[in-house]
Amino acid sequence: MPPPTPFAMASTLTALLRPGEVVDLDPAEARADAQPWTLREIYEAHWGFVWRALRAHGVREADLEDQTHEVFLVVHRKLAGFEGRSSLTTWLWGIAARVASDWRRRAHIRREQITAAPPEPAPRPEQSPDTQAAEAQARATLAWILDGMPDEQRVVFALFELDGVAADDIAALVGCPLNTVHSRLRLARRHFEKALARVHAREAR
Repeated sequence: MPPPTPFAMASTLTALLRPGEVVDLDPAEARADAQPWTLREIYEAHWGFVWRALRAHGVREADLEDQTHEVFLVVHRKLAGFEGRSSLTTWLWGIAARVASDWRRRAHIRREQITAAPPEPAPRPEQSPDTQAAEAQARATLAWILDGMPDEQRVVFALFELDGVAADDIAALVGCPLNTVHSRLRLARRHFEKALARVHAREAR
């Protein structure tokens, strides 16, 4: 089976998916001096990774910063017990997944709207109001579609389509066979296409 290629999206949604922006999934995994990591070193080296992990697990943009700090509070409590049996990023991924699960459960209890939208960049000076409005609508549409995906599909879709993470790296991170990543990505893309078609049909009324 050939590896998947980044999905080509229509119109403004294309700009929200960044397949050309390849993410270093496993930065600075080992220290040169072989000494244990400090909390500060983990924070500085892996803050971006944790942020992306939380986004992939459905934490909405408005809460990403707070939930990233929550992950590092857990890291602070558990770091002394980290024995290196898994990679540091795999360990952080597991913590982020649990923090995101807790966030989603609390949000559901509060009946808040849960989205997984990418962070909004500041409007560019050259953008017209119409362009800004179109991009805002595209982000809202993407957030709605991602929130409707099954968790396993959203994780793969967000990592691959939003962050440009390679499929084999995703497989290693989430702990599943590569073919399963391909399958989940196909299902997620199918979900995306069907949901987007419903949006377009509603707009055409």
